[in-house]
Order: sequence, then structure tokens, then C-alpha cells
Amino acid sequence: MNRRRFLGGLTAAALGAPPQRPNILLILADDLGYECLSCYGSQTYKTPNLDRLAAEGMLFRYAFAQPLCTPTRMQLMTGKYNFRNWQAFGIMDPKERTFGHLFRENGYRTAIAGKWQFWSYNPPAFEPQWRGKGQRIDDAGFDEYAVWHAGHTEDKGSRYGNPTIYSNGALQKNLTGQYGEDLFADFLLQFVKKPDPKPWFAYWPLALTHDPFVPTPDTPEFQGPNRLKPDNRFFKDMVEYMDKVVGRVVSQLPPDTLILFFSDNGTHQSITSQLNGQPFPGGKGLTTEAGTRVPLLVRWKGVTPPGKTSDDLIDSCDFLPTLCAAAGIPTRGLGPLDGVSFLPQLQGRPGRPRPWIYSWYDPRPGADKENWTRTQRCVFDHQWKLYDDGRLYHWARDPRETTPVENPAVRARLQAVLTRYARQGGSREIPGTAAAAK
Repeated sequence: MNRRRFLGGLTAAALGAPPQRPNILLILADDLGYECLSCYGSQTYKTPNLDRLAAEGMLFRYAFAQPLCTPTRMQLMTGKYNFRNWQAFGIMDPKERTFGHLFRENGYRTAIAGKWQFWSYNPPAFEPQWRGKGQRIDDAGFDEYAVWHAGHTEDKGSRYGNPTIYSNGALQKNLTGQYGEDLFADFLLQFVKKPDPKPWFAYWPLALTHDPFVPTPDTPEFQGPNRLKPDNRFFKDMVEYMDKVVGRVVSQLPPDTLILFFSDNGTHQSITSQLNGQPFPGGKGLTTEAGTRVPLLVRWKGVTPPGKTSDDLIDSCDFLPTLCAAAGIPTRGLGPLDGVSFLPQLQGRPGRPRPWIYSWYDPRPGADKENWTRTQRCVFDHQWKLYDDGRLYHWARDPRETTPVENPAVRARLQAVLTRYARQGGSREIPGTAAAAK
């Protein structure tokens, strides 16, 4: 019997399995809150290419990251909450296995282009015990790479104009007058266009739109002596150039590529945007909505329902299990995974959306992170947020978390989650800090 006919002509995607092992591009913006995309209601920036990606795929309204880059990137690449594998800011345990390792070991070609920053983050005079520690890009599971900040932090150079890029084992030179994000895009396009029958997985942790806020190639000042001179007025140019360069890459990919666009945390606190007619101050570094709520757009032509908006909660640790499920890659052997696959939602099915998101957040140790005094742990859903110090907020009505409230039933429900993770190790403090000594 013809199986397709017996099943009533259902496609493989409708049956819950991908039609084939897809090519995958995961894009991670740097310091970009959801208020910066016009498809989310931004009135400050024009992002037509990302808006088109949303119109042709899915837009998630409740996607969340950690408040700073390294915590989010650890969760994204490993599928685990930070308390399970955190060592220090800008440091990844060299024994940690990433989605790069998984995809390469399971028959994919792998590449990364953009920001690395997981080895030797501290300058020489600060916390020297972390000097030369972390995971090198050469060992992170990628066949090919072109990255900024691969070595000691004082050698990182510029990520924008006149960039410093470490590519496939060599430090690129003579890049004066060039722009980092353009070079990363060129590198990725060369990678995906190679004549190789194997599917590919590419991770693009963008340099944009992190400070310093400097001119882009579309800014007149880029051609003069002030190419690297920062000014907040250039942030708008950076957002719109990010949209442009992403559009350039997406337009040249095979049409059935699985494309995901996410961000590592909210916008810098010095930036205020207009969102749906209201001012929206950036919240990078804060555990509030402004620091953690980020855009998530997914397009997989022939699989994702075009133009669909989802209100399901999505966390940064959900990406690894989702990508592995889409590619048919097993995740056994990784230890406890905290991520929840949202592949069913991408296939137009209800799935099993997570009822809450848990956060264990502490960027210490690390240069410029010494002002933190304690680990912040919280759990939240679409309406409520409970911290482990007892503060409860109705964050949907009070997004800046200005006034704690009381609701015994909500408190009991969310406290059960905090207690569950405390028993698994989520109560730990960073070694060597005052909080850990208590």
C-alpha cells in the first residue's frame, strides 16, 4: 500500500517529522530588544527585511533571553540553565559540548561567523585565575569560523570599522576600511554555497547592535576620520544596517532553509525607542522585561505557517533541543537539558508550550561585573514573576517591576518551581563572592 495515500496525503511535517534534514541558519543579534523591530511595533527603526521574514514565517511575542550576552549564549549553545555550567563571564568550560559539536558529529557541515568571546575575557590585571581559560573557537564544534574576540580581550580590536577577525586559524590583516558584519556575511555566504551534498548548520552571532555605537557603511561619517568615534545617534543606523545585511544573506539562501532570528538580551540602557506610541527605555543588564524580552522570528518555507504569531513562552535554552529535533539529532549524553523543543509550533501544531521560564542569573566573576552582589533567581509566566528573595510582581501590568504585590495562589505555584531547581543545584552562589561565603 502507498503509505502517503494511506495517510491521506499528509506531509512529513504534518506528521511531526521534518521532510528532510534542513539547512539551518541561526542568527543572534547583540543587545537588541524586541522594541527595535517594526514588526513588533517599533516606530523608531525601519526593518523591512526582518519584517518580511516575520510575514513569511512566525513571530513569537514572548521570547526571552538572559539580561547579558554570555549567560544567554551559554544557554543557547548548550540547552542548559546557567547554574548547571556557569564558570565566569566570557568563559565556557572547554569540556562543554555545544550545538556545533552535535551537528558536526551527526553529518552536518558547521560554521560560525561573528562574536565569540568565550575565552580569556578578563584583562591581565583582573582576576588572573581566569586568564587564558575558556573554550577556544577552534575546539567549539565548527568546521569553519570567522570570529571577533577569539583571543585575549585586550587584543580583540574593533568588531565594526577596520575589524579584527580570526578566521580558520589565521588572524586576518589589512582590513582597514572594511566593516566586520559585511565580512561575516560574506564568509557565511561562501560557506553555504560550497558544492557539498551534506546539509549545513550556520550560527551567526552578529556583532550588531552592541556598543560602541559607531557609523556603518551607510553612514556618511564612515568614510572619514570618525569611523570609530561613538555616538548614540548612530544606534538607529546600526539597527537598520543589521536589517540590511541580514536581508542580503537571507535572500541568497536556499528557499527551504530553516532561519531563526533571536537576540541575546535587551537594548542598551542609554537608548530609548518608540514602541506602539510609547517611549521604551532599553534594559540591558536588568532582569525586567526591557532587559530580557527579545525578538524571535522563524521562517521555514513549507513548514512554518506564514504570518502566524505565537504567544508561547520561548527561552534561550529551548533552541538546542528545537534545532536537534528539526535535524533528527539525538541529545542523549548531554546530561540534564532544560530546553523545551518548540518544533511542533514551527510545524503548525500546538506542541507542549512551557508554562513558565526559570532564570538563574549572575555574570560574576568577570571584568566590570564586580558590582553584582548576589545571584538573581526568578521564575515567571505571561503575567507574574517571583524572585527567590520573595518579591512578586504582576509584570504584565508593571513591566518595570516598580511595586511588589501579593497573590498567595500565584506565589505558591511559582515557588514550587524555584524550590524544584534549588534542589537540583540552582541555589548555588558563585564561588569566592560575598554571597557564597554566607
